[in-house]
Amino acid sequence: MKPATMAHEVRMLGTGNAFLPHERHHSFLIFDGKHIIDAPPTALLGLRRAGISPANIETIFITHLHGDHVFGLPFLLLERKYISDREGHRPLTIVGSSSVKERLQHLCELAYPGSLDDAFDGVHFVETTVGQIDGWHWERFRVLHDESVDPYGYRFEHADGCSFVHSGDTGPCENLEIALQKSQLAVVEMGIPRWVQSIHHHNPDDILALAERHRNVKLLITHTFIDADGSRYEPVVTNTLPEHPTNVHHVEDGATWIFQNSEWVQNKN
Repeated sequence: MKPATMAHEVRMLGTGNAFLPHERHHSFLIFDGKHIIDAPPTALLGLRRAGISPANIETIFITHLHGDHVFGLPFLLLERKYISDREGHRPLTIVGSSSVKERLQHLCELAYPGSLDDAFDGVHFVETTVGQIDGWHWERFRVLHDESVDPYGYRFEHADGCSFVHSGDTGPCENLEIALQKSQLAVVEMGIPRWVQSIHHHNPDDILALAERHRNVKLLITHTFIDADGSRYEPVVTNTLPEHPTNVHHVEDGATWIFQNSEWVQNKN
């Protein structure tokens, strides 16, 4: 009899774009309870709200270097140093491009001069475009966004066959299409409404086209400009969801998807 295995989990700790639509934190997710994608300004708040200790985080995958994706790192390191990992026993790996280490160290120096120098002693930086971690094979691929911030997406595939993609910030691009062709789930940004002209983000029509090209892939929308359902405030931009195919899911903060019986399903508990 085979031992029971823990189901893989993708948990959306934040789903908003840089402008923080009502009831949404900045785009931010954790998978399998210990690997996070990006470290936005609301990262520590998101972990606190979910009851997750920053000391439990083993890996941070950086998609790019815009502020709404990395400006939370100084607070995560500060918390680990003084609260949840005072003894420095919990190593941390940061995966990103060759520009990530210098930029993040500079950011932390600006935030807390001298206070976080030793916090980096326990940080291992990985700059390769492929790697293995905790049974997952990951690959980092270039996407279509502001070149000055080194934009990438990630694809993950576990030894048990589970797979998912994170688009990072990007407009429609070939590398994302290729990653989706071999994946079951994709967390994809929809950062702008139809009337904003930009090749660096998806708008609702782009998501519609993407969903129709990849009907077997479940698309979880993040980095959205749309207020969460139930907000009692005047909309920042809008609170109306676009009409999309059934494989598109406009999720809210806290939404959790688990991999069971060879497919991704939403955990509604």
